[in-house]
Amino acid sequence: MSDTPLVAVICGSRSDLPTLRGCFDVLDTYGIAWESSVISAHRQPEALGGYVREAEARGVRVFVGAAGLAAHLPGVLASLTARPVIGVPLDGGALAGADALYSVVQMPPGVPVAAVAIGSGGAKNAAHLAARILALGDPALAARVNAARARLAEAAEVDIDPR
Repeated sequence: MSDTPLVAVICGSRSDLPTLRGCFDVLDTYGIAWESSVISAHRQPEALGGYVREAEARGVRVFVGAAGLAAHLPGVLASLTARPVIGVPLDGGALAGADALYSVVQMPPGVPVAAVAIGSGGAKNAAHLAARILALGDPALAARVNAARARLAEAAEVDIDPR
């Protein structure tokens, strides 16, 4: 595993970090170097812009933005970089994360954000998607992605009703 983070995971509040644990674990499983930051898109926009520029200069290739409620962080990230952005809508609030999901997927043309499921399952899928993106240019990582897919297939139960 390289020491240079290839994936930057950003959330707006420390209280979001437990939901992202699965993302960190999956990235570790693939051997992908990552870093995590807490930066509010609403309260610290200048800091977020500076962080994205600096992260790109250090070699970050994929950004994961996790946010709840209005969930602007992934879209703001996408406005600041041409690199892939994966949005993780966090559950919470009166709409249990549906509002966050809509915020992540309703981006204007030219400002794409890849959206995953709400909550901890989405956090894990964000890491799997980041791995697949990075695997496009890394044959060793592609082999690890394929091995992980094979393990999932082996673990799945086939239940055929012969009627």
